[in-house]
Amino acid sequence: MDDLIKTFRISSSGMKAQGTRLRVISENIANADSLPTEPGQEPYRRKLVTFKNELDRRMGLDTVHVDKIRPDNSEFDKQFNPNHPAADADGYVQVPNVNTLIEMTDMREAQRSYEANLNVIKASKSMLSETIGILR
Repeated sequence: MDDLIKTFRISSSGMKAQGTRLRVISENIANADSLPTEPGQEPYRRKLVTFKNELDRRMGLDTVHVDKIRPDNSEFDKQFNPNHPAADADGYVQVPNVNTLIEMTDMREAQRSYEANLNVIKASKSMLSETIGILR
């Protein structure tokens, strides 16, 4: 019984971490076309989620948690658009460092990890139900 509860805790921490990752990826995709409004301003900067293992001393198990949501410090691309209000002297506007193809790939990976943890919880719940049925 104790092992099943530990399994629930481990999987639920994974689901929570991947849920946060999905939220950040969604924010990145939503802002992929956000341009600055004035010269010298930076566009939206992509965000990244990092994870860490945390020891739950009470339960005696490692769980995953979000460590940080940090900016991606890669360089911005430039787009030639001399009529844009944020264009520099050469007519270029900085654009977000968000690649929607990468974001969609990351989203799919996070979704699969979330689903895998959910399936572990479902299987554990089923085993718990069967155990209770045997004990009756």
